[in-house]
Amino acid sequence: MTKIDPITVEIIRSSLVMSAEQISARMIRSATAVIVKEMEDCSAALFDGRGRLLAESASIPIHLNCIGVCLRTIIDHYIPLADWNEGDVILTNDPYAGPGSLSSHHTNDLIAYHPIFFGGRLVAISAINVHHLDVGAMWMATRGWNVEIEQEGLRIPPVKLVEKGIPDDKVLRLILNNTRVPGGLENDLKSQLASITLAAPDIAALFERYGPETVNTAFDHLIDYAEQRTRGEIAQIPDGEYRHEELVLDDGAKGGPYKLCLKLTVSGSDITFDFSGTDHQIKGPINAPLSAAYAAVFYVLRCITDHSIPNTEGCKRPVTIVAPEATLVNARWPAASNQRMVVCHAIVDLVMGALSSAVPERVMADSCGCSYNDTIGIDPATGDRVQFGEVVPGGIGATHTRDGANVLSCHVTNCPIPPIEATEIEAPALYLKREFIVDSGGAGKNRGGLGQVLEYEVLADSPQLHQTSQKSRIPPQGMAGGLPGTPGRWIINRGRADERELQFAIGEIIELRQGDVVTQYTPGGGGYGSPHERPVDRVVADVRNGVLSKAAALRDYGVRIADDGCEVIEVVR
Repeated sequence: MTKIDPITVEIIRSSLVMSAEQISARMIRSATAVIVKEMEDCSAALFDGRGRLLAESASIPIHLNCIGVCLRTIIDHYIPLADWNEGDVILTNDPYAGPGSLSSHHTNDLIAYHPIFFGGRLVAISAINVHHLDVGAMWMATRGWNVEIEQEGLRIPPVKLVEKGIPDDKVLRLILNNTRVPGGLENDLKSQLASITLAAPDIAALFERYGPETVNTAFDHLIDYAEQRTRGEIAQIPDGEYRHEELVLDDGAKGGPYKLCLKLTVSGSDITFDFSGTDHQIKGPINAPLSAAYAAVFYVLRCITDHSIPNTEGCKRPVTIVAPEATLVNARWPAASNQRMVVCHAIVDLVMGALSSAVPERVMADSCGCSYNDTIGIDPATGDRVQFGEVVPGGIGATHTRDGANVLSCHVTNCPIPPIEATEIEAPALYLKREFIVDSGGAGKNRGGLGQVLEYEVLADSPQLHQTSQKSRIPPQGMAGGLPGTPGRWIINRGRADERELQFAIGEIIELRQGDVVTQYTPGGGGYGSPHERPVDRVVADVRNGVLSKAAALRDYGVRIADDGCEVIEVVR
């Protein structure tokens, strides 16, 4: 094997990461859909000529960890690498491509791949996963309580949308004929293709500068190094079996609650995630394809290992995942999967909970979970069908060392919050409120992050609310003696004579009227450690900063504070 110095390896690694970041940046800059240009719901990755992961953009974890899984499905079952040509672009969005569910997570996620050649040989593959607004599902933007995958829009098996540099206009027309927003989808799909093909000169420049032998040696080194570092981190976890359970649809919606089970086994530097005992898939859209379950597991593994480890194929080698077929974590056709994030967020809490007794210093309390606030209707100004909303942020669980983050789109979602002004420009909506919910973070030595209250007036004609959220009955749990955060809830027309609170956090299509006001309270994160261990000065600071009331300071922390919010009258612990 060619010897290579560490400085050269680091230059090549940094170049790969920068190239992946530029792929995502190009997509975000050129997109028309708010979900991409404002919420940045896209993720890029680079692979070597054998399909092994080399680098990723710092984007959406649930995307990133499935792009390589989907690539392997394409190579093994549809288009072998020998049939990839210079100038090709391969596209798919089918959760059930191949023999199982190791592909895209849901039909809105279109994943595109572009082979990169140097000296006539396939040396790398650039890829990007983009959430497109509408692919012709039963409901605009694929919302609603779908019960089978056929209700979730056009399914595209792995196909060459571009072959040897020539676009297949028939395939493109077929896709555009199955959407309510053909103009926007055409722009964003072409932006997606351009974002990955423009990565080719970057990679070719590396091979030109260092030569194929040195670059390929660097690729091998990066993968092996990531495996070595990851195994070293796993080996620090005490050997043993660790178990935990989590519930989804905890408020009883659509026959819930349903149970996720995990037996996590650590043996030396190997780790196994066994989901046996998890409930069967349901007639609803929360079922997670196996690729989605993989992505959630790999995300938690990166959370509990050193962040300086390169994100390559090597990180995944110590991991074994056991997921029984046709369960909530390994969906089988014809299960719907558009809301699979409900299960994926629960998987994060499930793994964290299992590890809490083994490595409590590495894990965190429960967070707000999955939350979508989607309204569809008709724009009275244009007559167009529109959708607006966001991945609504809430409180993040506290950790061993610090408070949870306030109002964040958490864990495997990781989307930025779109500016209110941008949404109002794009859609018939008037935002009335976005603010912290005082006392929503679970009390603890380290406090859980705060949830938010979001309120807007619907100005669209014939509007519907397609809401999704978690933890409305069972709040985000604390850890190591920390208290839970507050649960979430939804209210229509708060403070008016026709006010009503929604019974369930997910599942129903809520028929609205123009002028109705939607108010969502998102959950706060769980606390970590006993509240009586929180330093008094930090309790006072929380009161002074308006995130904790004086009543909660006394009730949860045993600190009585004067009316001015600054002076401590009494500590009763």
